[in-house]
Amino acid sequence: MKNDKSLGCYGEELAAQYLLNKGYKILERNYRNHFGELDIIAWDKEFLVIIEVKTRKSSKYGKPREAVDVYKQENIIRVTHSYLAEKSLWSVPVRFDVIEIFLKDRETIEHLEGAFQVE
Repeated sequence: MKNDKSLGCYGEELAAQYLLNKGYKILERNYRNHFGELDIIAWDKEFLVIIEVKTRKSSKYGKPREAVDVYKQENIIRVTHSYLAEKSLWSVPVRFDVIEIFLKDRETIEHLEGAFQVE
């Protein structure tokens, strides 16, 4: 991987394939609005799932999930609210997941379902 952007794109592609293999139906990838971006939006049974993907080559700066701090979570929630309004999906249950991908010796994927919630 040459840079962070290509690393991130590669990780998101791995995450999307992983989700499809688990039976998720992907609605959007890299959804953007004036509040920010959501990496992947998908259906998992009755849940609309907002998935943040974090990819790292090493754990030098901690686990990928640690990058989804309270400020990142607040931003994801703000973008999600806007998305729900735009698509008239206010009545569906929403879940926030994080997928962390390590590319050190081999590709490893950890899927944290319900990684955070709206308080």
